[in-house]
Amino acid sequence: MLVQFFGRRLGSRPLRALGCYISLFSLCLVLTVACGGGGADQGSSAPVEDNGRITMGTTLSARTLDPADAYEIFPGILLYNLGDRLYTYGPGTTNLEPQLATEMPTISEDGLTYTIPLREGVTLHDGSAFNAEVMAFSIQRFMDNGGRPAFLLSEKIETVEATGDYELTITLKQPFAAFTSLLTFWGVTPVPSDTYTIGDAQFKPEEFIGSGPYKLASFSSDVIKLDANPDYWGATPGNKGIDIQIFTSPANLYNTFQSGGLDVAYQTLDPDQIAALERDSDKGGWTVIEAGSTVVNYMSLNQKIAPFDDVNVRKAVAAMMDRNLINDRAFQGQAEPLYSLIPKSFEVYEPVFEKVYGDGDYGKAKDLLKQAGITEANPLEFEIWYPTSSTTRSVVANTLKEAIESNLPGLVSVQVNTAEAATLWDNVEKGTYPSVLANWYPDYFDPDNFVQPFLSCNEGSEDSLCEQGATQGNGSFYYSAKTNDLLAKQSAELDESVRNGLFKDLQQVMVDDVPYIPLWQNKDYVFSASGVGGVAIEPNQQFLLWQINK
Repeated sequence: MLVQFFGRRLGSRPLRALGCYISLFSLCLVLTVACGGGGADQGSSAPVEDNGRITMGTTLSARTLDPADAYEIFPGILLYNLGDRLYTYGPGTTNLEPQLATEMPTISEDGLTYTIPLREGVTLHDGSAFNAEVMAFSIQRFMDNGGRPAFLLSEKIETVEATGDYELTITLKQPFAAFTSLLTFWGVTPVPSDTYTIGDAQFKPEEFIGSGPYKLASFSSDVIKLDANPDYWGATPGNKGIDIQIFTSPANLYNTFQSGGLDVAYQTLDPDQIAALERDSDKGGWTVIEAGSTVVNYMSLNQKIAPFDDVNVRKAVAAMMDRNLINDRAFQGQAEPLYSLIPKSFEVYEPVFEKVYGDGDYGKAKDLLKQAGITEANPLEFEIWYPTSSTTRSVVANTLKEAIESNLPGLVSVQVNTAEAATLWDNVEKGTYPSVLANWYPDYFDPDNFVQPFLSCNEGSEDSLCEQGATQGNGSFYYSAKTNDLLAKQSAELDESVRNGLFKDLQQVMVDDVPYIPLWQNKDYVFSASGVGGVAIEPNQQFLLWQINK
């Protein structure tokens, strides 16, 4: 299976090896739009058979379909369509609504106890009944089996129990305002206790039994088939099933779609191919669906080693970043400049870096460098690191190097370096690199998931910086008692207006202390053939396959 190490999830705890993630843009510098590429999935002009099923192509891969272990984007999309969750988002919105629950939770005054009434009459794919015992078992298994996403719930939940046939009660270790949003995570889905077991690393990677609108028909490294569930409790899917072909290269995916061999093409095409499909859509008869995403891309600055132990140097580098140039050179305009680690999808987003540092403001950068004692006699030298397989970040890093050195000649020297992903992320946690280009795929749709993973530290001090915690894990080693206090307050605050004010304060911390520099926010693209409808990317970055029809 084609796997590319471009970034990783940070989580809200000390980082560990959480796996690999596919970049939304796989920039192919060698391949042109017209090139074919070899392999069994070579592009074909055979027309799609009209049998009520949808054919979909992707270069993404699925390591596992076990909800207690799946922590990558593509298996998450599959599980979102194969299973249900307690809560979900209304199609096309970010409005939380019950799914397997019948109402929003009743929360105790101390914010610790969530009582959730459950839907009756739901049947799992194997014919067994869904009830509170099944849901409690599934959540306990998610926490206890030690899968990659286990910490999402295990760090939050004290107990989960069935307090009635159709009543679930969850007690938290401490109040957590985003907990209902967290319950929309694709892995928090019911599975039968007579098929699945609780036990360390007891997973079923190639099968799935749940309650969703599709049943898993087959699973392999090149083809995944989903059949519409005739016994689904909810709305009937708009198609009879989904046949997903896994391609070994963007070129093969592009060629097969543009020649009529697929109904839908989704992730990952390079910018040239996306531009070509946009340009030729009228002639080809296909539809281009463009959506914003919640994937944030940033530079992490290591405060434990020079030159980024000096806040004025960090601020100077922030002023050097030309996001519009990056967007033009690396993405052909297929991304969005980002000025906060909280993406534009949220109302609390504040473009703080734009207001304070601008884009490519080399005059400001020169003034800040002067304050840090940087002169042509004592020039700034810093390294930019990124995973070797990320050709996108190669273009970004070299674009930055060229722009900075040409605008600040003799004052700044940039060295671009790469390392194999597993080695790089291991060294990031050890504090080896001064700066790293990375990205972040959120676990749940809440601003909390864009501040806790970047700014929190469990152990450390203002002098020693972070010794254990999220900021140590992602290589900034940032520590601030004030920031930790702000994070704790926003996490527990149930009053939305008060919480929004705390997010504003936290974004000000980002721009004052500059442990990271936000750079760009991906756009998401999906392409559908003529006659295919209902194709859309949800605001929470999910893809609702049951809405597709033709």
